Amino acid sequence: MSTHTYDVVVIGAGPVGENVADRVAQGGLSAAVVERELVGGECSYWACMPTKALLRGGAALRAARQVPGAREAVTGDLDVVAVLRRRDSLASHWKDDGQAAWLEQVGVPLYRGHGRISSARVVEVTGEDGTTTTLNARCAVVVATGSGALVPDVEGLRRARPWTSREAAATSAVPGRLAVIGGGVVASEMATAFAALGASVTVLARDGVLPSAEPFAGEHVVESLRESGVSVRLGAEAVSVKRADDGTVSLTLTDGEQVEADEVLVAVGRTPNTRDIGLDTVGLTPGAWLTVDDTLRVTGEDGTPLDGGWLYAAGDVNRRVLLTHQGKYQARAVGDVIVARAKDEPVERGRWGRHVATSDERAVPQVVFTDPEVASVGLTAAAAEAAGLRIRVVDHDLAALAGSSLHAEGYHGRARMVVDEDRKVIVGFTLVGPDVAELLHAATIAVVGEVPLDRLWHAVPAFPTVSEVWLRLLEAYGR
Repeated sequence: MSTHTYDVVVIGAGPVGENVADRVAQGGLSAAVVERELVGGECSYWACMPTKALLRGGAALRAARQVPGAREAVTGDLDVVAVLRRRDSLASHWKDDGQAAWLEQVGVPLYRGHGRISSARVVEVTGEDGTTTTLNARCAVVVATGSGALVPDVEGLRRARPWTSREAAATSAVPGRLAVIGGGVVASEMATAFAALGASVTVLARDGVLPSAEPFAGEHVVESLRESGVSVRLGAEAVSVKRADDGTVSLTLTDGEQVEADEVLVAVGRTPNTRDIGLDTVGLTPGAWLTVDDTLRVTGEDGTPLDGGWLYAAGDVNRRVLLTHQGKYQARAVGDVIVARAKDEPVERGRWGRHVATSDERAVPQVVFTDPEVASVGLTAAAAEAAGLRIRVVDHDLAALAGSSLHAEGYHGRARMVVDEDRKVIVGFTLVGPDVAELLHAATIAVVGEVPLDRLWHAVPAFPTVSEVWLRLLEAYGR
């Protein structure tokens, strides 16, 4: 057993943990990171990067087929082997040498093994060989252990060895038939990807497709999935699952119908990776989401930080927003506030302050890489009304733009802005259409900056681009 002391100890070396450690080091404090799997975490190896690699080939092929001239040059279907090979490359072949080397470069020691909090400001790391290393934190311990796929209590489901997002992202072969349980982001994206790769896909979307988005977003995605041959069963729910000796998976639905597949993907939500990290030693519940204050310090049942305010939680594990970019945003705030408190500097915890993650509540950007893409930021119309805002909703048909007709033949999409009528600012924006992801940041800036509509009128969009939708929305609002 060995003991080491640092200013900050971070449990989890995914994108969030890496960013916390880097920010702390940039602030002049010492930091160490503990990781039981791969440095780079879920996003690098089983989520963002490999899944988008699976989607990109199909998206590029569809885009080419929507432009006369390019369409005629397309003479075949996707090369599945090449898509998987590129996916492997973008997932670094599930090796973390490069990211581990980066930690060394920025001066952050890496401790490989399972980290558990043993007492206040103390983390014990158990290596694969059983040896234990004790890490003492002078200032703070940060939990950045992320989340895992939730497998619901459906009869026979676990015994059927279902895929979660991990198996789908890392598969070495495309199943002939894929059943997807769920209708959210992962379910929609993987249905899109595997249909393009040649699988026969059935989606069982009990709560609809993209239920948290504007309703028209899910409608566009359902229409496109069905056009690509996907069977989308809205409201369908599996009550039992069984895998036969030959590998075939049979799903029995609530109405008694049977769906057969070669693999079943479960994509119905996430669960926190907190079951075995020592939360019970500091009075918290193992396996629970961690509740945090505005500066992301972990709080107890009474809503106050633990004694001394030494424990922080960033990323999925605090359940504020389960998105990599928001986790990294939280990580920057956490790293900076830990440094500020260590140096007895002022903590900026007011709205949009440097040491709080205000965007988590008011301006979360998200892209769903389906066909068509769905890009959104801020509140939906329903969420804005539920928040008590007096709003006006303005929609525009993206197909009516000159830039859209140039971008693709048969361009089909829609844009919506949600305006707070009392302040005359945009509080929500949603785009659905081909390649709209790259339009999102302009909307994010408008929402975060709370740019008045009369000032946005002077932000002239270039012609002929799809960004001209901004002008058309403002014109419609002014009528």
